[in-house]
Amino acid sequence: MSVFSRITMTVALALGVLFAPAYAEEITVKQGDLTLRGELTLAEGKTAKDGVILMLHGTLAHNKMEIMQSLSDLLKDKGYNTLRANLSYAIDKRASDMLDCTIEHRHQHADAVAELETWMQWLKQQGATKVALLGHSRGGNQVAWYAAEKDSELLTKVITVAPATADPEKAAKEYAERYGKPLADIVAEAKKLVDAGKGDSVMEVPGFVYCEKAKATAKAVLGYYQDDARLNTPSLLPKIKKPMLIVMGSEDEVVADLPAKLEGVKQDNLSVATVDGADHFFLDLYADELVDKVTEFVAW
Repeated sequence: MSVFSRITMTVALALGVLFAPAYAEEITVKQGDLTLRGELTLAEGKTAKDGVILMLHGTLAHNKMEIMQSLSDLLKDKGYNTLRANLSYAIDKRASDMLDCTIEHRHQHADAVAELETWMQWLKQQGATKVALLGHSRGGNQVAWYAAEKDSELLTKVITVAPATADPEKAAKEYAERYGKPLADIVAEAKKLVDAGKGDSVMEVPGFVYCEKAKATAKAVLGYYQDDARLNTPSLLPKIKKPMLIVMGSEDEVVADLPAKLEGVKQDNLSVATVDGADHFFLDLYADELVDKVTEFVAW
């Protein structure tokens, strides 16, 4: 059975509700054995047919974190519909909370690409005629990864907000300093298990993403830590054919190397903007300026 045919709407939301005045509603869709959660917000007088901005949060976070909620509210006020996806991290019906570090981590960075495709197919079912993808931080990288490798006839614009960068040497140095063990040894152990067909084996590692003394499968370790150029957002840009906007904060210390990595990158379909004074999360009035840049770019 295809992904398209498996997707089901499991909330009590009749199709006619999509034509109601402004509202926000939790949506669930099936992806294999998982139920994914999201929140659809329709601007007043708008329906899915008017277009939807599909939004993705950052690392181990959720769809109701402050930046996601603020952007959705501001976009609604400007007449834009949004769908805020909540990544499952391989957990059925995962709550809208920061991910619990004590779980056995079975998720991989690229899982988000498949989940974005599921949401794109759901939007198509609802009659959406155009979709803009917007991702923040790691979500920005995952949105770019989707646009580079999956794309969609519905996808018209790609927006990455402070998208993640990657530098293997820097990552290895920071891991060793923080966790006291060479990252290369952990990755080699994980690869050995995966190559032996034991990718679901759980490893005890000193650190996994933001989590200390974590338990993660070998496939999960490789999914986040193997040397893969696609984890560095600028490396994905040449493969993206749709119009793109990258927005940076001038005071962002999380992806401080992003401006340098974008120097010399020239593509006719790429626009780059900076919000002066904003840090990685574009709080308060910086969110307003960010939304102004997004809506000017999307221009529906």
